[in-house]
Amino acid sequence: MNSQKLVRMANQIATFFAHEGAEKAPLSVADHLQKFWEPRMRAQLLAAVANGEAEGLHPLARAAVVALEPVEH
Repeated sequence: MNSQKLVRMANQIATFFAHEGAEKAPLSVADHLQKFWEPRMRAQLLAAVANGEAEGLHPLARAAVVALEPVEH
């Protein structure tokens, strides 16, 4: 899956949880990604952020990436 599609999906999730506020929403987004995204998708999103390829990523989604557990291969 390309990084822009993952960014778009992560942004939709962040928008959904945005009403929880800047403190709780990133944790809710990270929890959702952990529970419902397969490890390859999370790994691709983490790599896109690390490589500067996640342009347009919602600030709450970006904060969620920091809270994600590392993906084991």
